[in-house]
Amino acid sequence: MPGGPAATGGGIGGSKKASTRPFSAFGGILFGYDTGVINGVKEMKDWLRTFGHPDPNAPSGYTISSANESLVVSILSAGTFFGALLGAPMADYVGRKWGIIVACLVFVIGVAMQTAATAIPLFVVGRVFAGLGVGLVSCLIPMYQSECSPKWIRGAIVSMYQWAITIGLLVAAIVNNFTQNRDNHSSYRIPIAIQFIWAAILSGGMLFLPESPRWLVKRGRDEDAAVSLSRVTGHKRTDPEVEVELEEIRANLQAELALGESSYLDCFRWTKNRIALRTLTGIFIQAWQQVSSINFIFYYGTTFFKNSGISDPFLISIATNIVNVFMTLPGMWGVERFGRRRLLLIGAAGMCICEFIVAIVGVTISVQNIAGQKVLIAFVCIYIAFFAATWGPIAWVITGEIFPLQVRAKAMSLSVASNWLWNFGIGYATPYLVNKQPGSAGLEAKVFFIWGSTCFCCIVFTYFCVPETKGLSLEQIDLMYQNTLPVNSLKYRRRLMAEGTPAAPEKEEARTEERVDDKA
Repeated sequence: MPGGPAATGGGIGGSKKASTRPFSAFGGILFGYDTGVINGVKEMKDWLRTFGHPDPNAPSGYTISSANESLVVSILSAGTFFGALLGAPMADYVGRKWGIIVACLVFVIGVAMQTAATAIPLFVVGRVFAGLGVGLVSCLIPMYQSECSPKWIRGAIVSMYQWAITIGLLVAAIVNNFTQNRDNHSSYRIPIAIQFIWAAILSGGMLFLPESPRWLVKRGRDEDAAVSLSRVTGHKRTDPEVEVELEEIRANLQAELALGESSYLDCFRWTKNRIALRTLTGIFIQAWQQVSSINFIFYYGTTFFKNSGISDPFLISIATNIVNVFMTLPGMWGVERFGRRRLLLIGAAGMCICEFIVAIVGVTISVQNIAGQKVLIAFVCIYIAFFAATWGPIAWVITGEIFPLQVRAKAMSLSVASNWLWNFGIGYATPYLVNKQPGSAGLEAKVFFIWGSTCFCCIVFTYFCVPETKGLSLEQIDLMYQNTLPVNSLKYRRRLMAEGTPAAPEKEEARTEERVDDKA
């Protein structure tokens, strides 16, 4: 019953008293911390001495080749690519909740290998296993959050996953800073081994959370779904709001099942539901997020700042991570206040301007120009602020809510796999793009001209392909795709909201939306 009870009732559709289970967002720590750890670990003297080779010209006396640096950094993303693809069968057959717990077990195997390694092969294999775990988590958690969150704050809840990623990056930078000067294996083993704690917290906490009610309905376990939904919403099992929500989920699933069993090929069919458009939107929004250069900064930021003449690149890395953490908070608020589409457009424009300024400053000043280096750092931080408040969290929000239940797990896994495929590409190609070693392009700061161009493409993509879904149930989003295109989604969203009786939080916004939405 899209457009009916979902817009009027409570439950996941609208109860302000709902218990939204934001804990699962802690999974972002696994991704963020691992990304941040390798950024610092690969610059530590003992790690370079253990895994690299002597180089009298290097500040530490040791260095690692571009090939090995690319392999160590990017191989995690190769693992996460396949982990994300495995996320679909894991989510469909094991469940969202237990899939996350299994992912944590895979992740700790990889962490154990990296901690014990004293040579590149074992370290790389450990990175692959850790990547499989992170890939599974990155697919399952936004899916779980979207299916278990009230529509009026679903965007904020899913955004918490990105916030957890930024916290992981910051904690990694701080730990790296404290251990970098140790002259033994503990300098890199302590930061790596701390990841055991994150996996234990996530898997232990998930044991106490309910399974996704939508997954339980899909598996024919309606009674379990009712119990789960009552826990998620905070209503009693017998509350009419719970039954209204269950009926809507059942009706939506039955309509989709009437089309038959789904396969990965079905994700690319041009049907009335525009499933192909939705799948491609999810794939490309994750791709554009990655090629905006954010991972260049957090994978190679320490190396880049060092080569730019910054005296303490580890402290600069901490500063950029602090910006990333705290600027994600306004994004979590703004995604439900201003909407997804508007923030993506503003963020892409801001990032584009900052990228080109960094590129121009980088190629016109010398490394001895302290004032110029401060300008470079300032605009890198402003760029991070735009990303953290917009594209960082909202890309995950969009991929968590635009797919119909029939193909949600498969389409979500394809989208997240796209994230990790491009993550791998950026991680592998960057040393060859920026380093001055033989066989590398030696672009250094000129690489930001490339990142600025990709951010401009983000603007075009958002305008034509990303709909406004703020305040709509997942079933209403399905109805929107059936009846309009993303370019016209603001007008159709207002129509959906007007046909029903919005929940309290939406009523409060209704008076201002007419003025604000028309400007988007």
